[in-house]
Amino acid sequence: MDGTTTTPLSGRKAQAARNDQLILDAARAVFIADPTAPISAVAERAGVGISALYRRYASKEDLLRKLCGDGLRRYLDAAEEMLADDGDAWEAFARFMRNLVDADTNSLTQRLAGTFVPTEELYRDAARAQELNEQIFARVRAAEAVRPDFDVNDLSLVLEQLASVRLGDEDRTRELRHRYLTLFLDGLRQPSPTPLPGSPPTWAELGERWNPERP
Repeated sequence: MDGTTTTPLSGRKAQAARNDQLILDAARAVFIADPTAPISAVAERAGVGISALYRRYASKEDLLRKLCGDGLRRYLDAAEEMLADDGDAWEAFARFMRNLVDADTNSLTQRLAGTFVPTEELYRDAARAQELNEQIFARVRAAEAVRPDFDVNDLSLVLEQLASVRLGDEDRTRELRHRYLTLFLDGLRQPSPTPLPGSPPTWAELGERWNPERP
């Protein structure tokens, strides 16, 4: 024991924290389903007044930035956990991919890219995520665990394809995503008899999707 204690939140602060989580959970569901939905739809789904929502987030863009920032941090946590795992490189990579499918961070990228102006902090976190992706890729490549024509930038689009799988309720959707993740992992692992057509996406191509002024 270190002698420290955690002070419980007061009733008002606890309620505010609960409301904030309700808002974020509702915003994620609403905007993944329809990125053009008004912010009032979030308040309605969360069961809070619009004034309570605006006290926390001054605009829809602020709320979108918060959602994507939280998603990026979950991605960073999963990547750092994978790199800290000094066991078998392939097994660590497979767990990393399963964790990302469960976290569903790529649904945010798939649906919200280009719908708001990112902050410098979001750009920094995205750059950090790419640095970690490069380290992960280098590790599995050094272990000769993946096919030689797989590129680090293929990873984002594969995860987005898995995030696009939506059928039935949440449990059924999760089951199907893991089904197709297993097919992907089997196709990625050495040996790989069929060459991949075309070239992988570039980091610039992936980043350009977040530009709200793109054609």
